[in-house]
Amino acid sequence: MANNSAAMKAKAEAFFALHRETFIIPNPWDRGSARILAHMGFKALATTSMGYAFSIGQRDNSLTREQTLANAADIAGGTDLPVSADLENGFGDRPEDAAETIRLSQQSGIVGGSIEDASGNAAAPIYDIGLAKERVRAAVEAARALPYKFTLTARAENFLWGRPDLGDTIKRLQAYQEAGADVLYAPGLKTREDIASLVSSLGRPVNVVMGLVGAQLSLEELAKIGVKRISVGSSLQRAALGAFLRAAEEMSGKGTFTYAAGAASPKDVTPIFDAYLSRP
Repeated sequence: MANNSAAMKAKAEAFFALHRETFIIPNPWDRGSARILAHMGFKALATTSMGYAFSIGQRDNSLTREQTLANAADIAGGTDLPVSADLENGFGDRPEDAAETIRLSQQSGIVGGSIEDASGNAAAPIYDIGLAKERVRAAVEAARALPYKFTLTARAENFLWGRPDLGDTIKRLQAYQEAGADVLYAPGLKTREDIASLVSSLGRPVNVVMGLVGAQLSLEELAKIGVKRISVGSSLQRAALGAFLRAAEEMSGKGTFTYAAGAASPKDVTPIFDAYLSRP
């Protein structure tokens, strides 16, 4: 699909429109997992940097921009669903780096992406709010220059980096809202009360992540709070990895193979993938 085509524009607008209601956007890590999730009826997908990194034998925060965009392109090309990408911090400290990442993402077929305020510097893990806002503004300007609606998500990473300061997190997301971000996201919030406080302090759709340690709220509960988008981060890939590790531990430790009783049947999986082979 040409990325300036009418079909691409329609997909991008449809993705943005999803944020009028509350929806789950699960996170596949490759083309196969994307196709399974599409088969399950989800309306959109999001990539996961940690999930993809683990799947190729790398630690989190070690992917290059090229790897990230190639994975996003593989997932976006694997189904007809709109895809938003985890673009980490834009792969550079400067606002220009974030903007360049958004510009390059056009070639991957994604219709949205996130820019976070984590620096990757252990000594100062979160960017100064002034720089962070400028980085979001630059990403927004690059997104608006694309030939289709690109839904830009801005992430405040305090809670993932040992800074559980809700006040500062809200202040940051308010700044990113002023900079033009379409969706706001603070991964790592652990209580219903914190999520509700954050949502009520903002005027744009809010993404929360479930499947991590902390608050375990349902789609219905989150909708009542006012959350519009629910992602699951790397948890699906780690759930698959957990089953793999338990199976390997059983084989190496006990010499038994009972894990296979819970394995997916080829009869269930093959038809999902066969449906794509007949496509033009």
